[in-house]
Amino acid sequence: MAEEELLTMEGYIEGILPDGRFAVLLDNEHKIIAYTAGKMRKFRIRSVVGDRVHVEMTPYDLSKGRIVFREKTPGQAGGPPRRRSGFRR
Repeated sequence: MAEEELLTMEGYIEGILPDGRFAVLLDNEHKIIAYTAGKMRKFRIRSVVGDRVHVEMTPYDLSKGRIVFREKTPGQAGGPPRRRSGFRR
């Protein structure tokens, strides 16, 4: 049995819902509910309201999706948070 092709859409995060889900407004003005992909959770990529994201959806249910990529926006601090170097003996 072949795997079905996934639809990839772009949109903005409109709201944060319980259980790690997000309300996403797609570029074609449709609202969907999306969750973050496992790699995004593994590498602790945080998403906030207003972020531009790429969402994968199955053709069988166009009301739900999975966030697979968060675009970098200009003005955001880049790189991982810096560790404190306050070593004391």
